[in-house]
Amino acid sequence: MPLSKRSTLTQFLIEERRRFPGASGDFNALILDVALACKAIARAVAFGELGGMLGNHGESGASINVQGETQKKLDVISNDMFISANNWGGHLAGMGSEEMDDPYQIPGQYPRGKYLLVFDPLDGSSNIDVNVSVGSIFSILRAPQDVIDSGRDIKAEDFFQPGAQQLAAGYALYGPTTMLVLTVGNGVNAFTLDPNLGEFKLTHPNIQIPADTQEFAINASNSRFWEAPVKRYVDECLAGKTGARGKDFNMRWIASMVAEAHRILMRGGVFLYPRDTKDPSKPGRLRLLYEANPVGMIMEQAGGRASTGREPMMGVMPTSLHQRIGLVFGSRNEVERIERYHREPVAQKDDANPLFAERSLFRD
Repeated sequence: MPLSKRSTLTQFLIEERRRFPGASGDFNALILDVALACKAIARAVAFGELGGMLGNHGESGASINVQGETQKKLDVISNDMFISANNWGGHLAGMGSEEMDDPYQIPGQYPRGKYLLVFDPLDGSSNIDVNVSVGSIFSILRAPQDVIDSGRDIKAEDFFQPGAQQLAAGYALYGPTTMLVLTVGNGVNAFTLDPNLGEFKLTHPNIQIPADTQEFAINASNSRFWEAPVKRYVDECLAGKTGARGKDFNMRWIASMVAEAHRILMRGGVFLYPRDTKDPSKPGRLRLLYEANPVGMIMEQAGGRASTGREPMMGVMPTSLHQRIGLVFGSRNEVERIERYHREPVAQKDDANPLFAERSLFRD
């Protein structure tokens, strides 16, 4: 489609708003503020070492975030960009971020709105020093009515809403091109940043994930900690045409969930970061509110499925701002198969995974 025929993000949001004649426009303005933050982050990522963006925040005395993870310079810079783009517009009652222990209160000099924004400002930042794609993930919720009515400071509990109550979710991918993938509850659309105009243009309307796939993504180094249903699924994929599945699979792992999600959105696949026994105190690795829920909403709006392996992701009730959870998402038939294996677990020997079996050039 010629560039001049493509809708900008602003035009797209105006068309969506026309479906709701009573809408005030605050929702659209909030999404455009988020998009502005993503543009600023994309520019910072693009400069890399030339802009002094690489390395750990604090250098010799590297700082640690609430997750116990070392913060990269771009983690902190990206978090600041999200805050500065969204704290002044009067659309938000507050924000929550992976990089902040507690909810962010809107400064007193700015009006407060009726929405909550939660985000991971730079997902996959461990890849930034080696120039692998990273991204930002965000979710928009409605603030509780008493927050809207009273204008009180927000509490962590105000964010404790299941994924099904999200009003919008999206991510920005900072790769060979910068893309913004967005759902406002009416399908999934992807926009590519036009570097000449500085505008996001609609390039991938109404994305649908294939129901079947021959590709899966999982961190195989954790195989010794997997639960039996996950081991069963991966073993069957690795067995290929000669195994129970009767077809060959490819395995992928980028260690950037945004990049993994985007690949699956574009061509199908399944992603697993399940609960395991590596650290029994953690019910999973990924964060529910600003990673699993927004990605889950995008997947389901595109015809895929998102799950903990045991229950639908969109129905999980959060209990803390930085709650961790196991996550499986992607092509619907594969996710449903994994859920079925969790309902009907099969006992596996510890050494059953053929990926790590001993091999020899000589056979009896």
